[in-house]
Parts: sequence; C-alpha cells; structure tokens
Amino acid sequence: MGAPLTEAAIDKLREMITSGRYPSGAKLPPEAQLAAELGLSRNTAREAVRALSSARVLDVRRGDGTYVTSLRPDVLLEGIAFAVDLMQEDSALELLQVRRILEPAATALAAVNIDEDALRSLEKCLVRMKNATSPADLIREDADFHAQVASASGNETLASMLYGISNRTVRARIWRGTIDADATARTVYEHGLILEALQARDPGLAHATALVHVCTTEAFMREIVAHRAEPTARRRSRTGARPS
Repeated sequence: MGAPLTEAAIDKLREMITSGRYPSGAKLPPEAQLAAELGLSRNTAREAVRALSSARVLDVRRGDGTYVTSLRPDVLLEGIAFAVDLMQEDSALELLQVRRILEPAATALAAVNIDEDALRSLEKCLVRMKNATSPADLIREDADFHAQVASASGNETLASMLYGISNRTVRARIWRGTIDADATARTVYEHGLILEALQARDPGLAHATALVHVCTTEAFMREIVAHRAEPTARRRSRTGARPS
C-alpha cells in the first residue's frame, strides 16, 4: 500500500503547486501540517516530498524548510542529463536521433532571435575551436558553441532538453576526434557554416546546416556501432549462435 499512497500524495502536492496554492518560491508548511492537508501520514508526506525534491520540484533546505523551486525548465529538466548518464551505450544512436530533431529546430529559431552580442560570442568560440590544441579543448568549445546556439533560440525548454542530451553526444565527439583524424577540420568547418547561417539570419539555411552537422555525427556513430558489432557477429557465425 505504501507506493500507491505515496503516488497519491505526490499527485495532491503537484495539484497544490499547479493550482497556485504553493507557487514558485513558496515555503511548504511543517511536515505535520502538510500531512494533515494531504490527509495522509507524515511518513507518506515525507516520501512525497523526497520524490518531488529528486525531481527538482521541491528544494529541501536543512534547518530552514521545504520550498517550491523556481520551476524553470532548466531546473525541472535537469534530470534528463542524469538519465542520459545512466543509459547504456547502445542508446547513443537514439539520443543522436533526438538531437537530429531538436537541434536544427533550435538553430532555426536562433537565426530569428539571436542578437549581435551572441553572434560575437559564437565567433570567439569558433576561433577557440580553430586554435584548440587538444581534443579536450575542441570538445569543450564544441559543446559551448551548441549550448550558446540553443540559448539564442529563445526557447528555454528546448535549450534545456538539448543540454540534457549533450553528455552522450559529447562522448560521441570524443570517439570521433580520437578515431577520425579529419574530424577537427570538418567539425570547425561545419560550425562555421552554422555561424554563417545565423549571421545571415536565415532560419531555413540555419536548419539545414545544423541538420547536416548532426547527421555527420550520427553517421560516424553508426560506423562505430557497426565496427564494435563485427567481432561479435563473426564469433556467432563460427559458433552457430544467433542474436537473441
């Protein structure tokens, strides 16, 4: 009975927040009072608070109390990055497919909404990419470039989702930079095309250049996955084993 009761408490707390009873930044009442309002035990209320704290809906401050967070997308969607970290390697292609859907859309929006300061920041980032002396430096600037473009889209939810899946795509860039000697020059070139489209404030071109860039990364990852699968496939052919 514990799980259903906790779920009921979570639903009630969520309704209190969305209805405005406890808005963003509000402090929740003490545990005993909160449990009474929920009509459930203190233990169940405590479990519900713990669950919503993990989801970044509530902020438990030791010695002070429990508050509703800002409820901003970057806070609520922070869990995406945590989930991505726990995903197995065979999910990398699926994440790149998600990125293929989201990133061109964010780049097209950025072409409409980006300001001069953001363009100058991207120009500096591209220069640092060109002058990178190590794969780690290139990867850092690469990730920063995409984060800045997503932020310039003006859609905080979209930017937060892209940030959440960037951990795995950053790893893909690491593999790419290690295995493909031409990756650095190609990466800088593709980012240059994206920047030019943004400078032209052409959303269609921005969408296309971002799509080509993500598809290039995805194609490389498919090669990596196929290469890793080859030894297993050969072993299965020798032993007569079949994929499960």
